[in-house]
Amino acid sequence: MEISTPGRICIFGEHQDYLGLPVIAMGISLRARIKGTKRSDKQVIIHKPDLNEIETFSLDDLSYTKPRDYFKSGINICHRDGLTFSSGFECELSSDIPIRAGTSSSSAINVSWIHFLSKMADQPANWDQQKIGELAYMAEVAEFNEPGGMMDQYTAAMGHLIYLESEPVISIRSLKTNLGSFVLGDSCEPKGTIEILRRCRDSRIDIIQKLKNKNPDSTMQNLDESANLSDLDSDEIELFNGTLGNRNLLYEGLAELEKDNPNHESIGRLLSDHHEVLRDVLQVSTPKIESMMDAALNGGALGGKINGSGGGGCMFAYAPHDPEKVAEAIKKVGGKAYIVQPDEGTRID
Repeated sequence: MEISTPGRICIFGEHQDYLGLPVIAMGISLRARIKGTKRSDKQVIIHKPDLNEIETFSLDDLSYTKPRDYFKSGINICHRDGLTFSSGFECELSSDIPIRAGTSSSSAINVSWIHFLSKMADQPANWDQQKIGELAYMAEVAEFNEPGGMMDQYTAAMGHLIYLESEPVISIRSLKTNLGSFVLGDSCEPKGTIEILRRCRDSRIDIIQKLKNKNPDSTMQNLDESANLSDLDSDEIELFNGTLGNRNLLYEGLAELEKDNPNHESIGRLLSDHHEVLRDVLQVSTPKIESMMDAALNGGALGGKINGSGGGGCMFAYAPHDPEKVAEAIKKVGGKAYIVQPDEGTRID
């Protein structure tokens, strides 16, 4: 059995989904793969040649022994959903997706793992992609009380371009727009995902709670510039306005993406506007990311933004016309460049 799952880029809504705000994200043509078979015993052996590692544990002991113990949590989540496993597995994990760089390599692996488990169970499950994304979110985020949202898991599971609302209920729909090529640029700088997520999330959750004191019927979905901000200091007001700005940019982007013939230049401009808020207000960009962004724009990209939690990792540029030239420009300033297109969600290969 071999399963593959795409990485993802966040088009609009970066650092917004864990606040209950919508996102637009896209599965990309870089994929993670799990290939494996059943064993005759209860051992689970996962070969990770890209990392020169082997992970081994037994189905008889699925207690967590390390932070983010995702392979065990995936089995535990599947158990809770009714699957049973009488024998272990031996698997090999490989990936084209940049690791720890903001393109959801870990979520692509977790989605692949849940999909793999669903087919290797004693009574295989025929889960759809949305269900697989839901269980991957539970195994990766909810199980360990981590500060991320659910964009990564659902986008990797469902693929292509999706609009995701998580509140008041989860609602996902595919956007049929053919955007063409993007260029993903890896700065090769390590990033502190958990630390940045906690800072960007927790500070704004505090702001939301303060706003509810003076705006009791308001949510982040309906708050606007008329909200009573008297309980906020100047830094908090800037964060609040930046959050509203990114929310509004998403809705502008959604309106454009829903057109039969969207304006690619407008999409590029909105991406760059989104990046400015991430850079100047949330402060998640770096000098290396900025040099790559400038090079991409000078090379003909229509726009772009940092991708993922930030503080390093990847950016992407929208380059539907001449992606090779944009990729070369990113390489010249020291980044790794990947030309990517929208790609389908998790699948059996």
